[in-house]
Amino acid sequence: MAKHNHTGKLGETLATEYFLNRGYTILHTNWRSGHWEIDIIAEKDRVLHFIEVKCRRSLRFGHPEESVSKKKILNLMNAAEAYCQINETPDRKQFDVLAITLLDQNNPGYFLIEDVYV
Repeated sequence: MAKHNHTGKLGETLATEYFLNRGYTILHTNWRSGHWEIDIIAEKDRVLHFIEVKCRRSLRFGHPEESVSKKKILNLMNAAEAYCQINETPDRKQFDVLAITLLDQNNPGYFLIEDVYV
């Protein structure tokens, strides 16, 4: 497995733990519809969260959240629409980005950007 794939898998595992520790219920990880994917779908306080996770081991190419483009957010929104068409969902929905930096593997850095839109 390529190093970037391992970093991505580790990031998603850390993200799941991050949200569980904050009282979220994880509904799905890596949910797919066609060519769209949602890293994490979670619920907390009757709000459905569609979460994009970005993880990096260095800041050589910038902070992880900087790699979340407008196109990526639009794809997340389209995937969420597909999810809502086939699942019963609460009225409130939110798009979030969790950026994780692994500069020190024993102490990952987390930066949550809530209620993202374009």
